[in-house]
Amino acid sequence: MILPNQLTVARIVLTPIFLYLFLSENPLFNLISVFVFVIAALTDWYDGWLARKYNYITNWGKFLDPLADKILTSATFIGFVILDQIDLWMVILIIFRDFLVTGMRIWAEFNDLEFRTSYIAKVKTFLQMLFLYYLVLIFFLQNILSQNQIALDYLQIIGNKTIYFWVLLGITILTLYTLFDYFTYNQKQIKEFFRK
Repeated sequence: MILPNQLTVARIVLTPIFLYLFLSENPLFNLISVFVFVIAALTDWYDGWLARKYNYITNWGKFLDPLADKILTSATFIGFVILDQIDLWMVILIIFRDFLVTGMRIWAEFNDLEFRTSYIAKVKTFLQMLFLYYLVLIFFLQNILSQNQIALDYLQIIGNKTIYFWVLLGITILTLYTLFDYFTYNQKQIKEFFRK
């Protein structure tokens, strides 16, 4: 197995480890979970860079890489739902859209069809990841500054459920819009999808 695919598999393996540590009641495990998340996120960037630079493009990689991305982001969203930081219904809509589109793109790759990604879909992905990084950063700071009440008060201002709700609502609306945009953008391929 070539290195980019090994990194992709590593990302999948790291995801349940991250979630276990993240949801642990042990503060040390919580801190370690942040580093696991960062490592997993870096494998996403690095395996893509390697694949493009050295032309390590394989059908296996085309299948596994987007799936690994959705597994990591979905697990992170679910982790914050379990911690009661964000709303479940929005996360369900986001995960449904992302796995539906990812599944169709994987199917297209194996049937020599090209499903194009629009600019707005790339913006959606960027905003989702930015929001997750923000959540993880606040979580990390709350853990390492748990004895500093002034810092915790400040973090409560910039990281509270009201802010999370409105930001995630905007991301959810954009995510659903990209689903309709995706179907519009790839009408021909989708008709072919339903013929098979």
